[in-house]
Amino acid sequence: MRDIVSLACGDCKRRNYSTTKNKKKTTERLEFSKYCRFCRKHTAHKETK
Repeated sequence: MRDIVSLACGDCKRRNYSTTKNKKKTTERLEFSKYCRFCRKHTAHKETK
């Protein structure tokens, strides 16, 4: 049921994190505020394909 998804930085668009999500319960895209080591600050990270 759980699929692995990548999280990309909203500013530099690099894929920094990976996480899992339940596709049946969470159909919309995930968004977290996480630290980007390339931007050197906390930015919004959104789910990518």
